[in-house]
Amino acid sequence: MAGNGGWDSVLIGEVARRSGVSTRMLRHYDALGLVRPTGRTGGGYREYADEDIRRIFHVESLRTLGLSLRRIGRVLEDPGFAPSALIGELVRETEGRLSREQELLTRLRAVEASEPSGWEEVLRIVELLHGLGSPNAARRQQAVLAPTAGVPVRLLAEMILAESDPNVAGALRWALARADHDAVASLAPGLGSENVDARRRAVMALAEIPGDEAAAALADAIEDPDTTVRGHAALALGARGMPEAAPTLVGMVVDGANDVEAAEVLGTLARDPGRAGRIRNALVDGLAAHRGDLAVRMRLVQALAEMPGAVALEVLRRLAHDDDRAVARTASSFARMIEEEQAHDGTRDIADP
Repeated sequence: MAGNGGWDSVLIGEVARRSGVSTRMLRHYDALGLVRPTGRTGGGYREYADEDIRRIFHVESLRTLGLSLRRIGRVLEDPGFAPSALIGELVRETEGRLSREQELLTRLRAVEASEPSGWEEVLRIVELLHGLGSPNAARRQQAVLAPTAGVPVRLLAEMILAESDPNVAGALRWALARADHDAVASLAPGLGSENVDARRRAVMALAEIPGDEAAAALADAIEDPDTTVRGHAALALGARGMPEAAPTLVGMVVDGANDVEAAEVLGTLARDPGRAGRIRNALVDGLAAHRGDLAVRMRLVQALAEMPGAVALEVLRRLAHDDDRAVARTASSFARMIEEEQAHDGTRDIADP
């Protein structure tokens, strides 16, 4: 090294040792005209000056950004070259390469998860993956539903979290619900995703999977910050007879989010005498809290009408005298309908708790 921080004029072997660039690559740079040594010794050996060494380091730095040697030559030869366009192009190229690599990794993991017994099995899985990766939604759906599909559970879950077509998504959920193991665990990354669409797809898939493991995952999802995720979880839990879904279901009626389905599930939960009074009281509290909001109160009255007759009848009779005439007429109509049903059946519903 020179005393001022530069390099003395040195031969190619010493340049290679100090720079970490092989002599073969240095000769290649010379042949391309990318870095030509300033001089030659009397014996014809390449001799590099300070400026040559700096250019070598510039080349190596640009190579770390993914530039080809041809591009590097253009950059270094044009002092007015603007880097922004080229850097943007490199970003897009790198993103595309990463996407292709991720697709390959997914394909390899799917083949690995299928535990193939031979190359015929590997080829079957690869063919299946081609179908599942088709841009045509109908082709993807056919691939899932094919009798010999046998899609690995992990791949099913990954595709569910990414699939936007409702028909294909339904076929994927159907297949996953029939998997004999690991279905819930495979959806766990979706439930914890920052992507709200992935969480929504995960909870819809969980709703179709039977068993306590899926119910436990749905119970966690009912605390999700997204109202749609909470709603799907509450509807699924309520349909399984889980009372912890009731507060969220009442909130869905109030908000008008899938309120008809929520009211029906609340009615089903209220068939249990131990829950009926609490659900009825929550709906009545909602009526009191939203005086002046006709739309909300009408939804709550309709939800009360889904309750077993003896549970709802007293409240509906009282609401028949409500100050709001629309609420009063609707409640009176529902009360009369329940009374007629009871008279026709000659029986009464569960005792009013």
